[in-house]
Amino acid sequence: MSEVPRLVAVGDPADPPSGVSYPLAYRHPGASAFQSVFGILVGFAAFALLVPLTARFVLMITHLYRGGDWQAYLARADAYELPEGPASGQLGLALLIPISILLVRFVQGVKPRWLASVQPGMRWRYLLIALVVAAVVLNGVLWLSFAAKGMPQWHSGQDGWLGFLIVMLITSPLQAAAEEVFFRGYLLQAIGSATGRKWVGVAGSALLFALLHGVQNPALFTHRLAFGLIAGALVVVTGGLEAGIAAHIVNNIAAYVYAMFSTSVAELKQVTGITWSDAAWDIAGFAAFAAAAWWVGTRLRLATRTP
Repeated sequence: MSEVPRLVAVGDPADPPSGVSYPLAYRHPGASAFQSVFGILVGFAAFALLVPLTARFVLMITHLYRGGDWQAYLARADAYELPEGPASGQLGLALLIPISILLVRFVQGVKPRWLASVQPGMRWRYLLIALVVAAVVLNGVLWLSFAAKGMPQWHSGQDGWLGFLIVMLITSPLQAAAEEVFFRGYLLQAIGSATGRKWVGVAGSALLFALLHGVQNPALFTHRLAFGLIAGALVVVTGGLEAGIAAHIVNNIAAYVYAMFSTSVAELKQVTGITWSDAAWDIAGFAAFAAAAWWVGTRLRLATRTP
């Protein structure tokens, strides 16, 4: 009689088999595709419920300091007119890191250290190098686009820009890392392991990443889908999340900083569409960074399969 597939893993967490790529890390002996399906459903339920609740809780705490009418404060914060507006959302998204760790451990039955890379664990040296490479390449391509299309209208900074800058430098890396851990980490591994095809994991996680960004025109959707596909491909060819995390952190911080000195963070929040030209330049930047990050990974001889 065949064993009934388990929905939730019990007992000691397992290691993935030797010699498998990152997206197939949950295909250990005794694992079932039902575990991945169940984990994905639980993950999205947590995403929909816990992330906004955490963001609102942060605003309740900061309102104690600000004082005044709650509804007026909430409207300004949600419009990103106050630094704690974007910060609360980013801290809410940071919750995706412990959520992903718990799903890997208690649903997939795998040791959470395999979520970072096939080493296993986070390869901090590569992450730091990738951050530098991302800062140079992504900003370099962006300034090339300015030279080709025309410079933005710069100003001396929106009101309270220093407070926004300090908060963004603290919370944006957490948010960017959390999205990579959840989408390019847990979801990519869960989909890849359930189907047995690593590129299905890459494509599936990228599509979900783009769809969950809400209202957006086709060019902006393509931009986000391309980022997800490129970051997912980097996971496969480098064996971990470091390059994707680096690109995501640099991209998000740069977006906020440029907005502070050209338009405003509040106007950035309202963006639901971009031109195809802007999308093409950004995708070119992501592709250039991916090539550089892959080359650095080969020079460092990063593992791309489990030992």
